[in-house]
Amino acid sequence: MIKKSALALLVAAAVNAPSVWANSISGVVKNAQGAPVANAEINVIGAAARTVSDEQGRFTLTGVPVNQVELHISARRYGHANVELTVPSSGVNNVELVIQASTLEIIDVTASPLHASITESALPVSVLAGDRLKMQQAATLGDTLRKEVGVHSNFHGGVASSPIIRGLDGPRVLIMQNGLDAGDASRVGPDHSVATEASTATQIEVLRGPATLFYGSGAIGGVVNIVDERVPTSSTPRAEWLAELQSVDSAKLVAGSLVNGNDKYAVYLDGFWRDTINYKAPGDWQGELHAEHDEHADHDHGHEHDHEDEHAHDSAAARRIANTASTSKGFTVGGSRLLENGFVGLSYGRLDREYGIPGHSHGGGEEEVLADKQQDRLQLQSELFFTHPWIRQVNSRLAFTDYQHAEIENGDVGTVFKNKSHEARFEVLHQPFYHWKGGLSVHYKYSDFEAVGSEAFTPPSETTILALGWMTERHFGPVLVQLGARVEQVDLTAAQVRLPELPLHAHGGDAHEHDHDHDHSSGVEITRIFAVDNRYAPTSFSAGLVWDFAEGYNLGVSASRSERAPSAAELLSFGPHIGTRSYEIGSLFQLNADQDGFELNRNVFDMELSRNLDLTLRKFNGDFGFVLNAFYNRVDNYFYQRNTGLFAEFTHEHGEEEHDHSDDHQHDHDHDHGHSHSDELPVYLFANENVDLHGFEAQFVWQLSEPYRLTVQGDYIRARLRDGGELPRTPPLRLMTELAYQGNHFDADFSISRYFKQEKTAAFEDASAAYTLVDASVSYRFNLGAQDLVAYVKAQNLTDELALVHTSFLRDITPLPGRNFSVGIRGTF
Repeated sequence: MIKKSALALLVAAAVNAPSVWANSISGVVKNAQGAPVANAEINVIGAAARTVSDEQGRFTLTGVPVNQVELHISARRYGHANVELTVPSSGVNNVELVIQASTLEIIDVTASPLHASITESALPVSVLAGDRLKMQQAATLGDTLRKEVGVHSNFHGGVASSPIIRGLDGPRVLIMQNGLDAGDASRVGPDHSVATEASTATQIEVLRGPATLFYGSGAIGGVVNIVDERVPTSSTPRAEWLAELQSVDSAKLVAGSLVNGNDKYAVYLDGFWRDTINYKAPGDWQGELHAEHDEHADHDHGHEHDHEDEHAHDSAAARRIANTASTSKGFTVGGSRLLENGFVGLSYGRLDREYGIPGHSHGGGEEEVLADKQQDRLQLQSELFFTHPWIRQVNSRLAFTDYQHAEIENGDVGTVFKNKSHEARFEVLHQPFYHWKGGLSVHYKYSDFEAVGSEAFTPPSETTILALGWMTERHFGPVLVQLGARVEQVDLTAAQVRLPELPLHAHGGDAHEHDHDHDHSSGVEITRIFAVDNRYAPTSFSAGLVWDFAEGYNLGVSASRSERAPSAAELLSFGPHIGTRSYEIGSLFQLNADQDGFELNRNVFDMELSRNLDLTLRKFNGDFGFVLNAFYNRVDNYFYQRNTGLFAEFTHEHGEEEHDHSDDHQHDHDHDHGHSHSDELPVYLFANENVDLHGFEAQFVWQLSEPYRLTVQGDYIRARLRDGGELPRTPPLRLMTELAYQGNHFDADFSISRYFKQEKTAAFEDASAAYTLVDASVSYRFNLGAQDLVAYVKAQNLTDELALVHTSFLRDITPLPGRNFSVGIRGTF
């Protein structure tokens, strides 16, 4: 029903599109010294008209409505400027637009329905784009963003890391693909990789702090939006490609994208392939070491092996971290119908990834465990502009996603996770009303999540969200005021919630005898199965302002009140989560009086309530710039995983069927794969308590001279329980400095990142040692025919530092990779 209604709306809007967009604006873009600015982008806010200045700074905008319009001008290494013009029927000529040089890289944010850049938002925003994105892209989203201020990673062996924003992650940080939920299972656990790809993205946007107004309560901690051109907005021919090799995991990457078309249609195509082996830890790693062997290493084929060669091979392989290899590939095809007043487009993407799950062990032995993931995603998108007296713009975004991944142990499927989702968001922006600009958003999202198998720690569930959002802004001289609100209805249903009988014990006390012959799925007997049907009504409000109090300076202030309904995993989990080496229990359950088992929690569950205050001071003109942020987040009824100090045993069985090896002449007997393991896991309970989070983020940028730029940045987060104690896995204080050189053909940078010791730890959590990472890169730009090429060399962790990431569930068994060198080449034409 949603799909048919959305398509009908788009078709009607396209058919009834106005045909009078023939006026033009022409002129020149200059800097403060009067020199022309090439490649400046000029667009009309609230209209489809946009263009780029030539080498002499000249431009011509066509398709401009007859009205008072607002031009937005942006260029690399320049601050953005807005200019209001009255356009008569004859158009406007010889307009001179002036923009100021900026040390900060100022980029527009597509995640906001209202026009904004990183200097025009009350909330702090970071955008990773261009050469920086290409040089920082990694196999996982968290590792790609690890150098962004205020953003950390829950590093999971380099195969499944997700971003942590100001100490918040999981269901509080919304991961989006072109403005809609990524539709994967990454918010359920850190061992589930994000179903996006950085190598084909044009930019990645990070909104730090509550961004619930247009994106929902799942964005109460922030938003990460991966932007690509899968639904093209223009048919200007362009193509990009890259190829890269790296040493620490023998990674190979090939990726490319292409846009082409004509005046009426645009088409898009991209694809990538990445392959890695288990990565190598630093030289002084003394953790759980597991040698990596090739497929022939387990069998002697009758050849004599030199003992010294074997010893050298084992020594070289000993530092490789087991189950961290991966192979991934994907492609996207899309197209758009280009209209006089906008576009309507559709895309289909396919992603396949097979990756190891580190830390998956039974009885002290490491097994070959991997996840086999597939995702199909259909996305429809449109932007239509109008000269209607009331409606200025209508945006539509729809996505249909079919995601699944199977966890496979030694060739046997253990658990399968599935998530089928569809989502629709329609934004209707009105014409300026007493100089107020804004609009309404209608948002619908449905998710059918299912986990089936021996380690399905959360039951199948369905979540439906229906919401109405409102956002508006207005300039009062140098002050921009931004207001917003959102109301939601969230329905969470699950038909098969289990309450097992789970024996518990504590270390150091009297041990209980444990029966290992239990239920196949979890090693315990099920005492009750029941249904859950919960309805929540979260509301969110926000007010902010941006005050341009001096030329090149502004002050941002944002205050918000946001509510969030608990996720299915936070509420209903009850089972072993081997990927995080824990036994997870949801808030629907509580320890019994004897502390030796669980019972139903009869308490009323209030929604999570966040009250957030953000202060941002920016300087963005001239040779010296900075962005300073301070934040305070007071959260009631905060859901988090608390280590109970207790342990649970369960029996894990898999591969019960006997496999026929008659065709395998290397084996002289059959293998019966029907075996079980007895495991002991620490029990983590989703607690519901009041917490306070506060901290700061700072970034300073000096343009020391024309080619040299120095950047110094840092961030700090303190996360405390209001009744005393610390939240677990809180990122430590971090400082980073980078010296960059940009010449006519050569670019180079050298950076040092210091992660300080984290001693503010939760109960049963150990402190983490400090470490320093040293990175460097060199690139050379040249032309080959019509192609612009960049050849580069990157070095990461040059000192081969042993680094254990405090935010990781697998901190003590998966250190950051050791010294790594990458070589690559990328081209555009």
